Amino acid sequence: MKKIFSFVLSVFLCASVFSAELTASFVTSEAAKKDSVEESVSYLKSQISKMTVAAEKRAAYIFLASLQEQMALYDDAQKAYAQAAAIAAGDVAGMPKKTNEQIVLDAVRCALSSGDYATADSYLNSAVRNSKNATVQAYIKLYSQWSALCKAETVSDIQEPVVMLQAYLKVDSMNAVKPAVLLTLWYVTGDTSYSKQITKLYPKSIEASIVQGDVQLLPTPFWFFVPKSGEAEQGTGTFAEIEVPKNDAKTGSKTEEASASVAPAKFTKWQLGLFRTESNAKLLADEVKAKGFDSYITTEKRASGTTYFIVLVREDKTGNVADRLRSSGYDCYGVE
Repeated sequence: MKKIFSFVLSVFLCASVFSAELTASFVTSEAAKKDSVEESVSYLKSQISKMTVAAEKRAAYIFLASLQEQMALYDDAQKAYAQAAAIAAGDVAGMPKKTNEQIVLDAVRCALSSGDYATADSYLNSAVRNSKNATVQAYIKLYSQWSALCKAETVSDIQEPVVMLQAYLKVDSMNAVKPAVLLTLWYVTGDTSYSKQITKLYPKSIEASIVQGDVQLLPTPFWFFVPKSGEAEQGTGTFAEIEVPKNDAKTGSKTEEASASVAPAKFTKWQLGLFRTESNAKLLADEVKAKGFDSYITTEKRASGTTYFIVLVREDKTGNVADRLRSSGYDCYGVE
């Protein structure tokens, strides 16, 4: 009798475990154990479909979207953020707290990063437009100007957004986004007065790191296809050109010694852009080719089914293609 009772109890406990509702905390913790981000994303998608508690599902979608954004899967990320925002539920224990308004803004940012200003505008014109939160309103105003810049085709098209952004610098209600406003103005005009304000007023910000050259902007259609009235030059950060000491009579020739200590470029090519539209990729490839770079386009099909067109530039025997690209106003990063 005891054996039968023990067996029944075991079956009951097992059934209880398997019938327990999946939580966002558990699912994201398990996703973090995967060997790659791609596996984490795939696992999250499979588990979210099994979740029934609205708040838990919402939190899992937010985590999934953040991973996709980190992977530059902006189209997928904006859709995941939108799905999270559409769920009428609050936060859950053990997960980051975010209002639905903040999630909508995340979706806007990802839509702009993929060059999809139409979707970005649709989100900005949703209920979030009536937010009573001052910070949310500041981001709505900033992203609205980013959308206008995303639509711009000529330098004259950026004049109105630039004037609006300049006006925002004088408004206290825009304080939450002023580093981003200054960075945008610096990027599209090349005016160093904006970069100086960033490093002076916000020295520890990500914007200051970009201005100084320690961080590169990801190559996305939004940044790459904004017509610019001037070139924004980064400062003496990690990506600055290494200064080689001149000969010293007392210590001998240090030029050879310094040259020997500088490791040769380990990358054979440099990625400039990732696009969903082949014509946009061709536009950038032709533009850099006209400036003397050996550019070409390759394709990559993601798990989402979307085919991306990637603009690459081959390294040459000089070994300084990246420096020359950045000096010409193109952000890039190395690819093996």
